[in-house]
Amino acid sequence: MSETAQNEILTQKQPATLREALLKTIEKIKADARAAEVSFGAQTYLEAGTRCIAKVRQFEIPIDEPAELGGTNTAMNPVELVLSAFGACQEIMYAAYAAVLGIPITSLEIDVRGDLNLKGLFGMDDAVPPGYRKVSWETRIESPASAEQIRELVAVVQKTCPVLDILRRPIDTESEVMLNGASLAL
Repeated sequence: MSETAQNEILTQKQPATLREALLKTIEKIKADARAAEVSFGAQTYLEAGTRCIAKVRQFEIPIDEPAELGGTNTAMNPVELVLSAFGACQEIMYAAYAAVLGIPITSLEIDVRGDLNLKGLFGMDDAVPPGYRKVSWETRIESPASAEQIRELVAVVQKTCPVLDILRRPIDTESEVMLNGASLAL
């Protein structure tokens, strides 16, 4: 079977299942607002050098740094994972809302770029943040839908994408450091 035929089958089968799953979850939330409150979690551990392993549910993701940042270049680094998480979240939101709105998508690709100044990472300049100064992306959509339908889809995705929201909006953070099993006062 050709790749095009496989994509057509996925496009035909996936959205119905996806749409049904999403509508079922929406109905559950409408029936009980407490169902909307969820928590996600990850556990990470340092394996060796800069190589880490992240555990999420039953999945493990290796994380490392490129050689020029002291790593062994065996996996994406954390800031690349942020970009990957953002691109994937955008794509998932496009798929989800396209399914709910009945908008067919033939192909979807997103290229994400983050600009970072290493002076912030290395603590060389207090005026330079250690994280991204700018994140930009290009979304390429192939669809038989009208431009107006795609504009509507883009608007709803930009409004509701959780990772885009995380990148744009300051959020509360808190931490606790444990040293040898006891809380370390900071």
